[in-house]
Amino acid sequence: MMDYLFEISERLISHAPEAVVRNQLAQLSEGGRMIGIKGARGVGKSTLLLQFARMKLQDKKKIYVSLDDIAFAQQGLADFADAFVKRGGEYLLIDEVHSYSGWAREMKNIYDRYPGLHVLFTGSSMLQLSEGLGELSRRAVIYDLPGLSFREYIQFATGKTFDVIPLSSILSDHQQIAKTIWQEIRPLQHFEDYLRGGYYPYYFENPQTYDLRLRETVVRVIESDLLLTTGISPASMEKVKQLLHIISHSVPFKPNIDKLAERMQTGKNNLKAYFRYLDLAGLTRSLFSAKKGISLLTKPEKVYLSHPNIMHSLNPGEVNPGTQRESFLLSQLAPIHTVHEPDRGDFLIDRSLLLEVGGKNKTAAQISGEENAWLAIDGIETGYGNRIPLWLFGFLY
Repeated sequence: MMDYLFEISERLISHAPEAVVRNQLAQLSEGGRMIGIKGARGVGKSTLLLQFARMKLQDKKKIYVSLDDIAFAQQGLADFADAFVKRGGEYLLIDEVHSYSGWAREMKNIYDRYPGLHVLFTGSSMLQLSEGLGELSRRAVIYDLPGLSFREYIQFATGKTFDVIPLSSILSDHQQIAKTIWQEIRPLQHFEDYLRGGYYPYYFENPQTYDLRLRETVVRVIESDLLLTTGISPASMEKVKQLLHIISHSVPFKPNIDKLAERMQTGKNNLKAYFRYLDLAGLTRSLFSAKKGISLLTKPEKVYLSHPNIMHSLNPGEVNPGTQRESFLLSQLAPIHTVHEPDRGDFLIDRSLLLEVGGKNKTAAQISGEENAWLAIDGIETGYGNRIPLWLFGFLY
């Protein structure tokens, strides 16, 4: 079996794309002897792992394996690692760890038994619901991989590269930054395309079939990843699908737990858990009040689909422009900042910055009198004062 897996590994690594590389590739060289990459299905975890093998491990003895391969139904992961090390193996790259029962315990054993072996693995964004990350907390460095930012989409679509811009710089110098960017490229020419397709890197493989693949991704997340990582029953899985359908036709969704539980014929605690599952699966983003703690059973104040691409895929032709703007801004902020539901405005960032989102004619009435409050305005190339172009927040990562 080892020779068979080596052959597959070399073939896949040799075909890993090199033209466009995400910044997260550098993290894989800096994280230590065991590194995990978790994220929603489709955000590019496997590609990142294969690119790392091709571009950073040319002279290393390495192998890439996916634990959803039928070969691992016959051989244990720890035994495979032992055989690999005895062949001089240095880097073991493991994809889809959540597909393998007991993966965390065996990974822990591999780490402890083979101090010369580097292990990199990918898994569902829902791994924290399993026992896995607790067992590996003192051994593995875990990174979250989001979908493509607007900045990354421009790089994939045009080949033009721009630096990441921290939020503090956007707030203090957004006029000059925007001018520097649109002297190179007209961002609004690409913005609408990104909102419809481009958050998931596989968009660039075949844009014509992207909507179909995205719908398939959503179904697989619920029917495969959710089932594997939570162990919920098939009946509960159907309830999660029902909840996602309700959210997709109501976003931003402000849940009334009592009425929704009655409508779905399920318990209130079950319903709150389903909201959390959808968030962890990368399909939705829930906002909570900064005044409350967050647990599996905390009721969200507001729920968005995780990115406008999903809005267009699940509810084509009926996407509300205001909700699309808010969903975009939240998707760019959430991977690197803490976002809460404020008393006024749309988003409270890091408990200190207030953002209100709107179109060209948006006024500051809803945030008047608030300190450190800003407007994210759609449809403009350059802002002024506290009015910042919405697209510019797409350069945060």
